[in-house]
Amino acid sequence: MKLIPLPAFQDNYLWLLHDGRRALVVDPGESQPVLACLQRDGLQLEAILVTHHHPDHIGGVDVLRDATGATVYGPARERIPEPLTRLVEGDTVKVLGCAFRVLDVPGHTAGHIAYYCPDVDAAPLLFCGDTLFSGGCGRLFEGTPAQMLSSLDKLSALPGATRVCCTHEYTLSNLKFARAVEPGNAELMHYVQHCQELRARDVPTLPSTIAQEQQINPFLRARVPAVAQAARAHDGATPPDAVGVFATLRQWKNEFK
Repeated sequence: MKLIPLPAFQDNYLWLLHDGRRALVVDPGESQPVLACLQRDGLQLEAILVTHHHPDHIGGVDVLRDATGATVYGPARERIPEPLTRLVEGDTVKVLGCAFRVLDVPGHTAGHIAYYCPDVDAAPLLFCGDTLFSGGCGRLFEGTPAQMLSSLDKLSALPGATRVCCTHEYTLSNLKFARAVEPGNAELMHYVQHCQELRARDVPTLPSTIAQEQQINPFLRARVPAVAQAARAHDGATPPDAVGVFATLRQWKNEFK
């Protein structure tokens, strides 16, 4: 299997997975990068996996469906162009010989889903849309802090080797904020240097892994004392529970320069 992040717009990645003949694509906000890759590599698109309804994730769906005949899969409770196979947690999408388990991960949007396969070339693979980013998480456009924290907890519980395929190259910006929260996190400092070196060569910082995010991502570390202390130092009204800490972190990030 070959996993390819296709750049789109200013900072999106359209993830394409193929076996040399057949392919799937995740969140194709644009059709042209996908069509160009299919033509270049002689691939047949079999499936389009959609995580949520935002235009930069679905804008190319109709063109790709019409051009290739690919089956479109997406969240049951969001407005996605038909025809669509609608999915909820517990459903499974079988494509390219892989079985992707559907996870409900509301927060960024109300019906956001993710796709998880425990074995793609001997390692787990997660397509998480805009729920989890390397060093960060999505804004809460439709959900609550409690929903998003629960969704992130669900993803954080996946095996540490799980490759995290986020859909935006936000890593360096996220890590700038993470350093403000945890300036004493040595693993975070090492990861910042690693990601800076990748971007200097115009190489994607993604995919990350669940194990990496557990060590450096403040939104997965709301229960870590140093992170909670930083949240309370930023906002003395922060409630003592993890949801309160998460809510403060998310608002802090919204305003962070």
